[in-house]
Amino acid sequence: MIIIGLDPGLTCTGWGVVAKSGSRISHVANGQIRTNAKASMAERLVELDAALTDVILHHRPDTGAVEEVFVNVNPQSTLKLGQARGVAMLSLARAGMPVAEYPTKVIKKALVGTGGADKKQIQAMLKVLLPGVKLAGEDASDALAVAITHANMLGSHR
Repeated sequence: MIIIGLDPGLTCTGWGVVAKSGSRISHVANGQIRTNAKASMAERLVELDAALTDVILHHRPDTGAVEEVFVNVNPQSTLKLGQARGVAMLSLARAGMPVAEYPTKVIKKALVGTGGADKKQIQAMLKVLLPGVKLAGEDASDALAVAITHANMLGSHR
């Protein structure tokens, strides 16, 4: 089974793809999608959708998961994040796959064992779980964490 995880953001959306075979999880690919900050909101959302569609068509995941929105102090930032998240979920759903959502604390707890883990702890655990992985950046590592969480949750639902 191929699983894609997304860490949505308007400026940068991280993506990570893993393969699950039984209880074994292996790295397939990861990356980041950056939108043009000078473009209009609509143009940026179209740019994000097109890039995500390319990733989905290239890796052909069976299922996907997205990190849930957290509320920022700045309502404008929260709104922009929500719009990017909507595009991410639409891209996955339009490809015909089921889409799961996980809160940040659940993802951190699934990977590190505590909901208060920081980004360095997440990245260190990814290197243990996916030996030899080259992380494309913080957003990509967060997306891989989402994909691994989903892979593990799929196993626990059976």
